[in-house]
Amino acid sequence: MKKIQIGLVVAITSFIGLVHAVSLPGPLVSAEWLAANQSEVQILEVRGDVASYTRAPEFEIDKKTGKKFLVEVGGHIPESTLLDFKKVRVDRMIDGKKIKYLIPEKADFEKIIQSVGINSDKPIVLVPIAQDISDIDEALRAYWQFKVYGEDNIAVLDGGMAGWLSEGRDFSVAPSIKTNGTWVGKAERKELIANSEQVALASKTGKTTLIDARQPVQFFGLNKRDYVGAYGHIAGAKELAPELLAKPTKGALYFWDKNTYNALFTSNGINPKTPAISYCNSGHLAAGGWFVMSELVGNKSTKLYDGSLYLWTLEGRPLVGVPLN
Repeated sequence: MKKIQIGLVVAITSFIGLVHAVSLPGPLVSAEWLAANQSEVQILEVRGDVASYTRAPEFEIDKKTGKKFLVEVGGHIPESTLLDFKKVRVDRMIDGKKIKYLIPEKADFEKIIQSVGINSDKPIVLVPIAQDISDIDEALRAYWQFKVYGEDNIAVLDGGMAGWLSEGRDFSVAPSIKTNGTWVGKAERKELIANSEQVALASKTGKTTLIDARQPVQFFGLNKRDYVGAYGHIAGAKELAPELLAKPTKGALYFWDKNTYNALFTSNGINPKTPAISYCNSGHLAAGGWFVMSELVGNKSTKLYDGSLYLWTLEGRPLVGVPLN
């Protein structure tokens, strides 16, 4: 009888916990929502500039209005943990060649996420710096990798740390001290990853839209990253400049609404309902195109080309662009 009573207590307690568990409102959360639910989620700050996590933010005072405004992000949301973006992607062997910038294998990604104290079965909120689209894409690249490995209880803080600070919310500069977490992947969604052959087929047939998420000067072949082997873009690709993906407000970048993105895609010759593959130089900025198309517009037939033009040109595949003098 005693064992039955104990079992009932455990079951009831677990049920109550499920009833009171917070539900994420969608792929984005606001600073207001996060502040109200801070103790119910795991906050993971994704940064390439890891030193900024323990560095005080910089503010200046407007001489005319006397208002304080954010100049440079520093610090972090209290009780958050830090994920170094440089560890998010890894080198992997493909056809006997070492390829950089790729998603880790499932077991390796689990170790990375466990090492920063993230547990399973509790919502995760990713926080970018959000003063530049490239640092937002750091969080979005991590988000995509979580999705590939089956994590759906995850969202991104709209406006990031820059928005949090601009609203005058509490921050800390204390180091992150976390014990190992228990997070494990639930699946392996290979349908979210595009390979070179799928990209080549999309380029040839046009049945899948190729979204080039780089700056126009790179799309047209006026310059390139040093690790990309040629100038220009993949034939048939449509440009979606990264600076179009978010709006600046009070020193932070915020996402547009779905209708704006639909109009933006259409204006750039992209049908938001057609299957799509997002790419960039290495698979970093491509995460922005993928996130907006898949998670905000709702086109779930969207893939990210892992390795992107670094891999494409390493394989000797062609690019097209304007002639250079």
